[in-house]
Amino acid sequence: GGLSCASPGVPAAPTGPPGSKHVLTEDIVHREVTPDQKLLSRRLLTKTNRMPRWAERFFPANVAHSVYILEDSIVDPQNRTMTTFTWNINHARLMVVEEHCVYRVNPENSGWTEVQREAWISSSLFGISRAVQEFGLARFKSNVTKSTKGFEYALARIQGEAPSKTLVETAKQATEKAKETALAATEKAKDLASKAATKKQYV
Repeated sequence: GGLSCASPGVPAAPTGPPGSKHVLTEDIVHREVTPDQKLLSRRLLTKTNRMPRWAERFFPANVAHSVYILEDSIVDPQNRTMTTFTWNINHARLMVVEEHCVYRVNPENSGWTEVQREAWISSSLFGISRAVQEFGLARFKSNVTKSTKGFEYALARIQGEAPSKTLVETAKQATEKAKETALAATEKAKDLASKAATKKQYV
């Protein structure tokens, strides 16, 4: 989440930034400027939530495939930072993903934006919580690459230029690395889920 928002309740445009196709709607539910001139916002996002095949056997067919996410953000123009905190409000029994990001100007190069990103993934499902967490980790790493591309796209649009070759190359390398890590985590999740299902049969 970041610099550009779709109009409240309107589906995100298909021609939007790279990685935004899984975002169905964005609604600004609260916005205020504090006395110290910080901009506080809360957004409700609806995203597609494609469940892996190995997880489908643990859930009824009528489970919603969309996930609702709340995002709180603080824009501090004085210190030139933006802080976001996001978490899902449905499918909480399956998995809760909390993410905290701080965007700030790079102290060595004012033309660069650096981001510190942290995430907490938890599941309360007995027997397959480890598999769900591994899947969540894989999905998170994949989404990091998408959101980084989207953020670069938004910055480029604001600055009226295409992303530099260096940024494109960095994003490409990050994508490949994230794909490898996500694939490994996904395979691990499948293996853990398979073992959990086998254990369930013997009980």
